[in-house]
Amino acid sequence: MDRADDPRIGSGAETAGLSELQNLAVELRRMNSEINRLVHAFAHAQGLHATDVQALGAILDADAPLTPGRLREHLGLTSGAVTACLDRLERSGHIRRARESSDRRVVHLYYEPGAKAAARSFFMPLAEAAAGARSTSGPQELEATLRFLGRMNGELARMQVPRR
Repeated sequence: MDRADDPRIGSGAETAGLSELQNLAVELRRMNSEINRLVHAFAHAQGLHATDVQALGAILDADAPLTPGRLREHLGLTSGAVTACLDRLERSGHIRRARESSDRRVVHLYYEPGAKAAARSFFMPLAEAAAGARSTSGPQELEATLRFLGRMNGELARMQVPRR
């Protein structure tokens, strides 16, 4: 089918916008797929589930120590599923739970330094791929990309997803 005959693509000024949006969606899906492939390989190598790796990422990226409740909200899981996830991560040496406030009911989650080093080592090819892609980009292109990804992540974070 010729692009002009493709019903998914509009005409005139719409064509460029729709085409760019479609191209962006394809590239984001492709990048997500490649990252998921690495995440699943890491999970398998560590005897974890892919959701466990998502939890590790959330714990690592949090501005302040996460609680199981905040992790549950972030992942959209039931409290039982989060408990099972945290049990696996703790047994495997990836995290530790700590009760460090005056309220002993509050539990904080910490990524263990040794486990961080193992993840860093495993995901080094991802960092090298990012460095390779970055090396062909000028500073303005990189800054624009980072701004866009930040806004995109903000939009995604605001999306309401059904609870499991």
